[in-house]
Amino acid sequence: MVSDVHGNAEALARAGDGADALVVLGDLIDFVDYHDHSKGILGRVFGPEKVGIFAELRRGTKRADTAGYIRSLWDGLVDARSVVEEAVLEQYHALFAAMSAPTYATPGNVDSPHLWPQFARDGVHVVDGEAVEIGGLRFGFAGGGLMLPGLVRNPNAPWFPYLRTEEDMAAALEGMGPVDVLCTHIPPAVPDLTYDVVARRPEWGSRPALEKIVRERPRWSVFGHVHQPLARRVRIGYTECVNVGHFQRSGKPHVLNW
Repeated sequence: MVSDVHGNAEALARAGDGADALVVLGDLIDFVDYHDHSKGILGRVFGPEKVGIFAELRRGTKRADTAGYIRSLWDGLVDARSVVEEAVLEQYHALFAAMSAPTYATPGNVDSPHLWPQFARDGVHVVDGEAVEIGGLRFGFAGGGLMLPGLVRNPNAPWFPYLRTEEDMAAALEGMGPVDVLCTHIPPAVPDLTYDVVARRPEWGSRPALEKIVRERPRWSVFGHVHQPLARRVRIGYTECVNVGHFQRSGKPHVLNW
């Protein structure tokens, strides 16, 4: 199991070695590489110096300044949307080719799920909002992140993250039925699982996922999204909740045995 691959195709190609199946919990794309500003889509398009400025702004508290700066970069391109999609597709070609069969993958918030069907093939399954059987257990998948209250999409933006409302997330979780392993990109809404100790702020967790865990008691809840969580494992009653990322940096998959 891996999550938050963020462009690490080389490690992804080894992740399924010796496993009966590989589960990928999203964020394949390396959009902004905060460790190497020359990498990622922003690094490829705008160069490391401008990405460095964006990263510094992103670490601050003035979100308006960050949004204004990135908007000024996109406005300098003739067809920003086409540039982004070309870069995303380039990464997807490498990443999906690296997946060993059988793979079950669901998209994260830094993904473009409308592009995924063209990469599905024998042994590589795109799963979102449904359950599949793996090794005699039911695995339920619900990808994407949560849309913040009051967020309004800019129709002219060159790229949109994959965000769902809580109602949409709840419907996806309900529709898959009871599962043995709950696979989401974002964690359930538990403070120890959602707080990032490096960014020093909580990420958004899924309240519907937490409610499903309490109500249905799956054996495992697995997820990623929070790169440096306060706790990587928390038990909620019968259910063991495990953050299986940050695969881009660790290069090590989480192994689930039963």
